[in-house]
Amino acid sequence: MPVLTTSQKSRYKAPKVRSSGTVRIGLVGYGYWGPNLVRNFHEIPTAEITALCDLREDRLKPLARKFPSAKLTTHHEELIRDKSIDALIIATPISTHYEIARQALTAGKHVMIEKPLAQNVRQAMILTQLARRHNRILMVGHTFEYNPAVLKVAEILKAGEVGKLFYIDSVRVNLGLHQSDGLNVIWDLAPHDLSIILHWVGEVPKKVSASGRAFVRSGVEDVAFLHLEFPGGVLAHIHLSWLAPTKIRRMTVVGDKKMVVYDDLESAEKIKVADRGVHWDPANPQLKVGYRMGDIVSPRVEVKEPLSEECNHFIQCILQNTRPLTDGEKGLQVVRVLEAADRSLKRGGIPISL
Repeated sequence: MPVLTTSQKSRYKAPKVRSSGTVRIGLVGYGYWGPNLVRNFHEIPTAEITALCDLREDRLKPLARKFPSAKLTTHHEELIRDKSIDALIIATPISTHYEIARQALTAGKHVMIEKPLAQNVRQAMILTQLARRHNRILMVGHTFEYNPAVLKVAEILKAGEVGKLFYIDSVRVNLGLHQSDGLNVIWDLAPHDLSIILHWVGEVPKKVSASGRAFVRSGVEDVAFLHLEFPGGVLAHIHLSWLAPTKIRRMTVVGDKKMVVYDDLESAEKIKVADRGVHWDPANPQLKVGYRMGDIVSPRVEVKEPLSEECNHFIQCILQNTRPLTDGEKGLQVVRVLEAADRSLKRGGIPISL
């Protein structure tokens, strides 16, 4: 967990938390992801769920028995106005992220918002500026950055085990789900891969290009291929699809020493490190390419629920006045790449410079 520097502390002042040391939480959006968030925050001793909001009353009614003291409402404005609420968790459609978060930050509340941070760069920049202006924590739910397997690969890369990083290839495909808000597969699936790749590479790409097609619903691309070029020479490719017969969540990392495969759907061996590679051998007149076929090992990965780690991190950042691992700036970086990829897609795949 990063500790704030002196300059950062001028922006992130210590939040006012009750003497009990408990952060009072309000959640907006009890749909697909909301129940998972509520479950995890409910298990944190230093967090208290005091209000739940959803547009559908039928989703809220069953919660009255489980959270008898919590306010249940279909109007998020009630949570904004409630001064007893310290932080707002936003798990609503992307199109609503900006306005709800803007209101919450302006009202002096800490905010954790599901990925992506906003619909465009302008909105994301305003939210990060509001968080600084009001000295509040703004955290984006890039859950995979709290995944022990993703962190293990980052550790392997940092240790130099793969050598010089060449490229990363990512496949995130499945059958469905087309989003009701009309956003394409890039905005739906790519935030996961982008947050992971930016975390591993430690840079923002200098160029982004994308190609894809809308096969099922006109104007909503359900298949896309993203290509990223980083300043340090690393390449990344991302295959996204709602039109695949099987679900695949696999990332391949290739360096000049070793290669790593991370498969999120593997139950036991999520990471495999292969001591394999190719090198140019001018001394060999017949075959100038040499191949190394060494062992493949699967390092131990801690068994922890990423969402639980993420929720605990948010509460600790508020209580301890520390900057989130996936703060607004990280969220803004991902939105920059998403917007560039979408622009490239609409322009026939031309590279967009960042």
